[in-house]
Amino acid sequence: MTEKKIVGYTAGVFDLLHIGHINILRNAKGSCDFLIVGVTTDELALSEKGVKPEISFEDRIATIQALKFCDAAIPQDTYDKFELWKKLRFDVMFVGDDWYGKWQKWEEKFKEVGVKIVYFPHTPRITSTQRRERLKK
Repeated sequence: MTEKKIVGYTAGVFDLLHIGHINILRNAKGSCDFLIVGVTTDELALSEKGVKPEISFEDRIATIQALKFCDAAIPQDTYDKFELWKKLRFDVMFVGDDWYGKWQKWEEKFKEVGVKIVYFPHTPRITSTQRRERLKK
């Protein structure tokens, strides 16, 4: 009998890639056998955040796919994590702890299907938003 591989999922815009992104991806890959990374589409980022990413979707997904921590990179065109789970059937979802307390509905829904949500420390000293603001100056 073979041991079941643990499939993990994490997602982000990954615009202006920085060490905070790398930390999440490294920690996620170290906690599962196969890591799927959702890369937010330009349209979704614009509709939700009101800002179009600086780096094109094509370049962002290619960059993430090239990282050794990523086993598969896919477009994230919805923030409905449960819809994504229905398609991908991951076992664990990885999120920055800046979302802790904001994800109760997801935690409850995923608990029903046996999916664990793991929060990793957010890197507070750097964000894409901060980098974008510095670049504009």
